[in-house]
Amino acid sequence: MNWRIPNAVTVRLAEGQPVIADVANASLPARLRGKPKLDPARCPEGCSICVEACPTGAISEDPLTLDLGACLFCPICVDACPEGAITWTNEYKMAATSREGLLLREGRDIAPEACSREVRRLFGRSLKLRSVSAGGCNGCELELNALGNVNFDMGRFGIEFVASPRHADAIVISGTTTRAMAHALEAAYEAVPKPRLLILFGACAISGGIFQGSDQLARAFIERHRVDLYIPGCPPHPLTFIHGLLEYLRSSLWNSTPAKSPGC
Repeated sequence: MNWRIPNAVTVRLAEGQPVIADVANASLPARLRGKPKLDPARCPEGCSICVEACPTGAISEDPLTLDLGACLFCPICVDACPEGAITWTNEYKMAATSREGLLLREGRDIAPEACSREVRRLFGRSLKLRSVSAGGCNGCELELNALGNVNFDMGRFGIEFVASPRHADAIVISGTTTRAMAHALEAAYEAVPKPRLLILFGACAISGGIFQGSDQLARAFIERHRVDLYIPGCPPHPLTFIHGLLEYLRSSLWNSTPAKSPGC
C-alpha cells in the first residue's frame, strides 16, 4: 500500500499550480468562445445574414451591435457570415452594471462601473451570495459551483455562497425565471437583509435566452427590481463572474483604486 503515497506525490507535482493566481490576466485556451469581436467594415451594404441567423435576435445593424445579454455564444452567426465580420476571442472580461452596457459595438468596451463607496465599505472585503436557480438547465449552476474549486477559489477574495438567503448579502439568479419559480424567487430575495445586491448570471437570467417570449416565463421580478450586475454567457465562464464582481466592488483585495461612480 505504501507505493501509492510517492505515486500520488509525483502526480500532484506533475499537475503544477492549479489555482489561477491572477484573475485579471488569466491565460485561457484559444478555443474558448469569449467576447465576440465585431468588424463592421467587412459588412457588405444591405447584408443581414448574421441578423437573420441569430436564434435569440441578439444582433442588429446600423451600427453592427451584438447584445451580450441575449447572446448564446453559439457559432451560428460566425459560421453564417461570409465576410468574417464576427469572430471569437478568448476574452472573459465582459460583465456590466447596466443592460445597455452589454451592447457590444466596435470600439466600445464592456466593463462594470464601480459601486458606491457605501456598498464597497460594506461588501468590499466580505460578500455572501445566495444562488437561486430560477428555471435553468444546470449549465450556469455548474459554473457557479466551480467558483469554489481549487482553480478559481473565490473564497480567497472573501466571496462565498451561503445556504440561506438570510445569511446572504446578494442574490445570484440563474435560469429563465419561470412562472413556477416566481414565488420562491421573490421570497428568497425578500429574505436577504438590506442593503442587498442582485446579480443576473447567464443569458437566460438576463434576457430569457432561447426561451424569451415563452408564456411560461415570469420576467416581472427582473423588471421590478434593480439589477446591480449582469454576467453574460451561456453559461458564463467562472472568471467572468469573479473579475466582474471584483471590478464592480473595487475590492481592497483587488486593487486600491477608490470607487468613482455612485453606481449603487
